[in-house]
Amino acid sequence: MEIDVLGPPYERHTIDLGRDDEGDVVATLVRRRADGPTRRAVLYVHGFVDYFFQTHLADFFVERGWDFYALDLRKYGRSLLPHQTPNFARSLTDYFPELDEAARIIRTQDGHDQLLVAGHSTGGLITSLWAHTRQGRGIVDGLFLNSPFFDFNVPWLVKRPLLAATIAATRRMPYRKIPMASVGLYGQSLHSEHRGEWNYDLTWKPVFGFPVTAGWLDAIRRGQQRLRAGLGIDVPVMVACSTRTFRGRAWHDDLRVSDSVLDVEHIVRWAPRLGARVTIARFDGGMHDLTLSGKEVRVEVFRELARWSDAFLPPVGTPEVEVPPAPEDA
Repeated sequence: MEIDVLGPPYERHTIDLGRDDEGDVVATLVRRRADGPTRRAVLYVHGFVDYFFQTHLADFFVERGWDFYALDLRKYGRSLLPHQTPNFARSLTDYFPELDEAARIIRTQDGHDQLLVAGHSTGGLITSLWAHTRQGRGIVDGLFLNSPFFDFNVPWLVKRPLLAATIAATRRMPYRKIPMASVGLYGQSLHSEHRGEWNYDLTWKPVFGFPVTAGWLDAIRRGQQRLRAGLGIDVPVMVACSTRTFRGRAWHDDLRVSDSVLDVEHIVRWAPRLGARVTIARFDGGMHDLTLSGKEVRVEVFRELARWSDAFLPPVGTPEVEVPPAPEDA
């Protein structure tokens, strides 16, 4: 581990992932230790056009006695190399090797017994698919999904026939750029140099995003289809999102109190397909990244997350709940 760009107490470790058709590939695991020894850890995975910078999220977990880790996936943030196409992937399974290695480091190398995985947006879709394929191995103990990317926020005609036709026509050109609606309004609502309150690296998370490629679009579409067919995640899952979706094309203050990236009704619709133990929590006034919402909403998000994690992921060794005998047994 070396000192991260965030400075102490954040450390980072570069994960060597070999080479692909663009050259060398790496991922980056960021770590912040709790003040005292702990066997509990959380692994955070960012969304599209994103990287880990939400130090207040780390504060929340560290203060509750969890070691905090964040993974900048290949071709994102700290892991983006000069020769690479930003955020590109041919399949969401491309990210499984760095997730596997991060989990190995957290559990085996750093000695944690309990692992909560927190995924935002695209990271929520990726970690859901990964947790499903790793079920029964004792790797993941719980999932917290912050506005997961379960469906495209476009009309049915665009989402199904037109999107399928576009992908089919460009399948042999995975790096071809596909025109998509700009995420500039969302970016403006976040960054302090525009209309937001947060400061982060605009090289890694530009206000107007990175171009969407045909290969990435196909990877997302296939991942969403797999999820909507039904997964078998065998650990508790909390799915959180806003109560409102923003539909406008020009700036409006509603951008600060709604999800301007995804349709929140899609999230609620598909969440039960994750597994048997899914909790859905909705927050009025929440933005796409709930942890970047206004202060009052953030407080409520963290309170609900604390209640859920206390109930579903108590420390190892916590006594089981005493269940009264059935009347016939008594």
